[in-house]
Amino acid sequence: MVPVTVQPPAGVIFDMDGVLVDSGAHHRAAWGALLDELAATPAAEDYWRLTIGRPAEEAVGRLLGRALGSAEARRLARRKHHHYLRLACDAPPPIPGAPAFVTALGERGVPCGGATSASRFDAERLLRAIGIRSRFEVLGTLHPSGAKADRLGDAREIGILQVGVGIEQSLDLHLKLDEAKRA
Repeated sequence: MVPVTVQPPAGVIFDMDGVLVDSGAHHRAAWGALLDELAATPAAEDYWRLTIGRPAEEAVGRLLGRALGSAEARRLARRKHHHYLRLACDAPPPIPGAPAFVTALGERGVPCGGATSASRFDAERLLRAIGIRSRFEVLGTLHPSGAKADRLGDAREIGILQVGVGIEQSLDLHLKLDEAKRA
């Protein structure tokens, strides 16, 4: 067997939903509750997939299969968020092993950051609930201007800049995480 030398990463940026916390069931149920409230038929059978990794303001139009004005998109996103908070009174469970992994990275001096399309309030609450908020030097949820990230990539870019991880390292790590999830 060939020995493998592993260099510690310069930093790690984590997505939150599905990587650190298992919030998928609450989000799917909240989207379903919004559809029921609107008596609407979703644009696709597996409609919740249309919403993954997108701010609710963007996802709701995809969910309904039509373009929405910004005011209507914000209103419906707030309704979905209301359902999410009602359904997720308790924080969703952590992904098994995620808190221990983040803690081990911190103990080795590896800076960690988070990038999510969730609101700052939700991200802070969920990371505190699973005991790892203090391990994150940066949490990319908002643009510096205070506007919600247009897409998850924008939040990752904020995290990359603040954690000091090069874009190539971040993309490489992201691809490896995607490969691991598919395996």
